[in-house]
Amino acid sequence: QVQLVESGGGLVPAGGSLRLSCAASGRTFSNYAMAWFRQAPGKEREFVAAIPWSGGRTSYADSVKGRFFISRSNAKNPVYLQMNSLKPEDTAVYFCAAALGVVITTTPNRYDFWGQGTQVTVSS
Repeated sequence: QVQLVESGGGLVPAGGSLRLSCAASGRTFSNYAMAWFRQAPGKEREFVAAIPWSGGRTSYADSVKGRFFISRSNAKNPVYLQMNSLKPEDTAVYFCAAALGVVITTTPNRYDFWGQGTQVTVSS
C-alpha cells in the first residue's frame, strides 16, 4: 500500500503564503499523477492542482490560477503546493492524492491514494 502524508498547513494572514508538502511511503510507484484537493467545512471536495509523474504540464482550478503552483522534486516529497496571495476563502483541509497509471486528471474518483489532510486557515 501507499501512504501519503501532507504537511505544511497552518494559520496565515490574508495575502500570505504557505507551502504544502506531500511525502509518500510504502511501495515505490511510477507513471502516476499527483494532485491537491481541498475541502472546506460544509463544502464538497474541490480540485486544486495536478501534475504528471514526469512533472512539466500542470493543471489548476480557476480559483487558484496565478496564485498556487504545484511541483515535484524527489521521492521523499513527491509533490508540493506553493500557495501565494492567500485569501480567507482558501481556508480548508488540503489533501494530497495519487492516481496510478494516469498522466494527469482533475477527477477525484480516479485517484487511488489519499493523505489524511492538512489544515490551512487564512485569517482576514
